[in-house]
Order: sequence, then structure tokens, then C-alpha cells
Amino acid sequence: MEKIYSKQAPDAIGPYSQAIKAGDYVYISGQIGLNDETHEIKADIEGQTKQVMENLQAILKEAGCDFSQVVKTTIYLSDIKYFATVNDIYGSYLSEPYPARACVEVAGLPKDVLVEIEAVAYIG
Repeated sequence: MEKIYSKQAPDAIGPYSQAIKAGDYVYISGQIGLNDETHEIKADIEGQTKQVMENLQAILKEAGCDFSQVVKTTIYLSDIKYFATVNDIYGSYLSEPYPARACVEVAGLPKDVLVEIEAVAYIG
């Protein structure tokens, strides 16, 4: 196993890594819309989702890959009413074949954010 760390994405806020490379896969921890430079979180779902995707992109780049190699994502929403907005922004970062995905509404997320996304990439 190898720890993957990007200075362009927020540090882990607990005992976990931004990502771990294990064999031909990179497992990226759930990312929230925290801007690493400003330490701010936008109040709206659009801003948070864009920042989440930028954080994921930075970690993927550090691992030597990109969104085209993502095979699975999980999206956590504080309210399912955000589904369409998140789906549109999420989709703008990806191309076919799209990764497998789950999207669920949860009771709460770290720092009271509206969205969190985790990803698995295949780099073999």
C-alpha cells in the first residue's frame, strides 16, 4: 500500500489518508467542498460540489491518473433535493463510460456540508 497526498486538496481531518494506492487501484476518501487555500466552504450546493470535484481531481492527478480512470463513486447528500444539481456538475467532470455510482441521503456530513464524494480509480 502507498499513501497518496496532494497539497492541492484539504488535509484529512481524522485518522485517515486522502487516498491509498493498493495494487492497481486508488481509493480516495470522501471529499467535501473545503477549499485548501482559503479553508472556506461555499454555502451553496453548486460551489460545494465544484470544490469537491476539484479536490478529487487534485488527488487523482497526484496518483498519476484522472477522472477517466474512476470506476466507482459514492455521493453522500445532506438532502436528496440536491441530486439534480450535483448530478449536472459531477457529470461535467466525467465522460463515458461513466463510473458505477451510488448516491444516498445521509443524516449529516462533516462540517455540516451538503455533499461528500468518494471515488475508486483503476490505474493498472
